[in-house]
Amino acid sequence: MLDLLITNATLPDGRTGMSVAVQGGRIAEITQGLDAPAHETLDAQGLLLAPHFVDPHFHMDATLSYGLPRVNQSGTLLEGIALWGELKPLLTADALIERALAYCDWAVAKGLLAVRSHVDTSDPSLLAVDALLEVKRKVAPYLDLQLVAFPQDGVLRSPGGVENLERALDKGVDVVGGIPHFERTMAEGAASVKLLCEIAAARGKLVDMHCDESDDPLSRHIETLAFETQRLALQGRVTGSHCTSMHSMDNYYVSKLLPLIAQSGVSVVSNPLINITLQGRHDTYPKRRGMTRVPELMAAGVNVAFGHDCVMDPWYGMGSGDMLEVAHMGLHVAQMTSQDGIRQCFEAVTTNAARVMHLENYGLEAGRDASFVLLQARDPVEAIRLRAARLKVFRKGRLLAETPAATASLHLPGRGASTSWMAPKRQG
Repeated sequence: MLDLLITNATLPDGRTGMSVAVQGGRIAEITQGLDAPAHETLDAQGLLLAPHFVDPHFHMDATLSYGLPRVNQSGTLLEGIALWGELKPLLTADALIERALAYCDWAVAKGLLAVRSHVDTSDPSLLAVDALLEVKRKVAPYLDLQLVAFPQDGVLRSPGGVENLERALDKGVDVVGGIPHFERTMAEGAASVKLLCEIAAARGKLVDMHCDESDDPLSRHIETLAFETQRLALQGRVTGSHCTSMHSMDNYYVSKLLPLIAQSGVSVVSNPLINITLQGRHDTYPKRRGMTRVPELMAAGVNVAFGHDCVMDPWYGMGSGDMLEVAHMGLHVAQMTSQDGIRQCFEAVTTNAARVMHLENYGLEAGRDASFVLLQARDPVEAIRLRAARLKVFRKGRLLAETPAATASLHLPGRGASTSWMAPKRQG
């Protein structure tokens, strides 16, 4: 007797009429037309069953703090950092935990069951670190929270930066982070990349570096990160986040850079909602988009994922934890509007993002965790177009959240009453 049997599902790879058998929190079998006894059976009615969404770049210590103590008026990255500096002395562990838990509720409702969050280590008290470690413990039954030790004020620029970061790692933070473009000089930035990668190598940790979050085409710390990754044999364990300066670099230099990143095995996380908002603020017109070269990186063989980055915090006043919204913005900014391009954007918030986080047992295969989302869409393209309702969200075979189908009741003169969910069948 199976615990759960889902029938008549469409999978992201295009297979239809699929059955997914679940036993003991794992996928026991995926095949067409399976008929087997189960404690619970769910007819997917041809809709899309996808692995759960993954956010590989977020700042949960700042989330839902919008307006505290004031609003970012310029909308710039630097004012956001300054505003966060004003807010830090006012933070309390209880308020931070409450906001983070509220955000995790939003995430689960949207089918987002794994988040990598950077947590600021610049404050010697490590209040945010302790708070998010408590959040990680509380949400463990329903959400995988991975924490990055992030020296927001610069690991070399701020007093005690290295010591604070190492103390955070000692407490149980998972990943080594950094922000080399915020150090005092380019040389100091490069030195911070080297130092932080050495710390990660010595401790056996992953690395996720805020890299070149700038419109400056000469901010080239991703090159140093790729070099240090190879020097220290960290291939596959390192991520460069943002990399927005690549949007302003000349094509000749990028033609050298892309193969270097690919050879190093460094993943890249772009944050479309935030990159398109914060970058280009010093431009008049033409105004740069500011997002990194997503399709070019993908074509070079680099694993590229999309992150949400911020939700209602000093840098960004919008957001709801919806990774389909992130993918929707990403395909527009990157001009990835072909069918293949849109599907790649769906993978950027699912399989590619899971690869960044090194999630074990992720995906729709026998033996993997039965953690998936039933979407009110018939394929990944339609899911992004509609930002489809998350009808059912399962983690290890257990139903965590459900949302009613989005429908509109129409009462049109001359046509009578009808119901629509805005998903006409595709032609051709």
